[in-house]
Amino acid sequence: MNIDTFLQHHGIRQNPFVAEEARLDPVFQLLLDRQPQHPDFPKILGQIDQPATSIVFGEKGSGKTAIRMHMARRIAEHNQQNPDRRVLAVNYDDLNPMLDRLMRTRQQNTQHVLDELRLEDHQDAILGRAVTRFVDGLLAVNVDAPMAMAMPEDLKRRLRRLPRQERVDLAVIASLYDQPHSGTFQARWQRLRKKLKLGAGLGMPTIWLGAVMLTIAAVGLGAAQWWLHGDEREPIWLLPSVAIATGGAVCLWGWWLWRQWKLLRLSQKVRKQMPVTGRSAADLRRAWRDLSQRELLRQPLPTTNDSSSAKSSGGGGEAGKDARYQMTRRFVELLRSFGYVGIIVMLDRVDEPTLISGDPDRMIAVTKPMFDNKFLQQDGLGLKLLLPIELRHWVHRETGKFFQHARLDKQNLIDRLTWSGPTLYDLCSARMTACLETGSETQLSDLFEPGVGRGALIDALDQMHQPRDAFKFLYAVIQEHCRLVSDEQAEFRIARLTLDSVRRHQTDRLQDLYRGLGPA
Repeated sequence: MNIDTFLQHHGIRQNPFVAEEARLDPVFQLLLDRQPQHPDFPKILGQIDQPATSIVFGEKGSGKTAIRMHMARRIAEHNQQNPDRRVLAVNYDDLNPMLDRLMRTRQQNTQHVLDELRLEDHQDAILGRAVTRFVDGLLAVNVDAPMAMAMPEDLKRRLRRLPRQERVDLAVIASLYDQPHSGTFQARWQRLRKKLKLGAGLGMPTIWLGAVMLTIAAVGLGAAQWWLHGDEREPIWLLPSVAIATGGAVCLWGWWLWRQWKLLRLSQKVRKQMPVTGRSAADLRRAWRDLSQRELLRQPLPTTNDSSSAKSSGGGGEAGKDARYQMTRRFVELLRSFGYVGIIVMLDRVDEPTLISGDPDRMIAVTKPMFDNKFLQQDGLGLKLLLPIELRHWVHRETGKFFQHARLDKQNLIDRLTWSGPTLYDLCSARMTACLETGSETQLSDLFEPGVGRGALIDALDQMHQPRDAFKFLYAVIQEHCRLVSDEQAEFRIARLTLDSVRRHQTDRLQDLYRGLGPA
């Protein structure tokens, strides 16, 4: 029997159990608003307008990506209903760009680069994503993107009322972290500078003024020579004027060159400490020359890094980390001026980057710097760490010093994301209901013979443990039934024997998976 024939008989328009990845699952997209949630979901999400950290450990297929997508949907709904208490959602689910830039910058072997990964690198990557979305919103760029940041209707008025110091703070943060999706950084920077009504600085005016003064000096010197040779009278007032104009031009150009040299040194120091942003020293220097030196010196720029600081935390020097904390605080304060009360960062798919490829040791090297209580408990910033189960095993082997430093007792810890049989049954039933033809009232238990009750299905699903494995199990049951039954028989109820046979096979597969002896 063909599987489509079996499904059509029961009024099911598409197979509810064929997908294995939430991001590519059309049925999951239909159920984002009404799919049964994991019992721990409210604790993981927390109160949206008061962002807080949550740490979740779960097996592959336990629904971590689905939880992230549900959180993004809930945040979007909250933002729509509360325009003055919005929250900026940041998906930190692709670590490949950050790791690739570190590899290009440090030019070392993979394990060494991962071992040297700092907390500051994570902070820079997170701020890069958040600031880019914010600048996109200010400049009305990518407004149709799925994660586009909504801006208040009175954006122009809020920008006008923004104090100059906050406009300078925003400009400096954008110069460090803005990552335009297309075009050049300099073109985008000029657009932002004009939007914030920040002057073009003293760079070009100084050059032009020096040129004018030097021209005056040259004209005056020529006039003096003509006067001397032509009239044989000594021009008492021309020569001092020439000297003053020449000296003024030299001083102006000297000051300008000195300032450019200072900006170059500063930008080189900052670029060295921020390899994951990909910003060049030349880009920073050209952006900062539009700001006054006094305003720039008041900014907490990351210029130093003490590699001898506590390595166990994975971070660099306190100066470097404090600069990021100050930048984060300033950015959160800026967001509040535009109706946003904080940021929620969702870390997911840690095991998938090319440089990690599921290696537990590499996953530990990447995530260990983030287990820092100061980082996890920042005001206005909530981190949702959806981590593979391998990291749970590592955490449980750590020393007391690690737990004192990480303070996991304050981080809304979900030690293991587990699913019960009844919850999986409700989840599978909801998926099947979403795939029913209009007017069909088929239930999950209707696919089986009368002797197979709801309790037997719940017991079988309970042995699958995870949503992905539950879907695989039901898909395999339907497939096995169709394999054993011909179209002529027209038997559209799955036998108990088929259910038990597939359950034993799937249970053995999961045991091999947990032992590391078989594929998923």
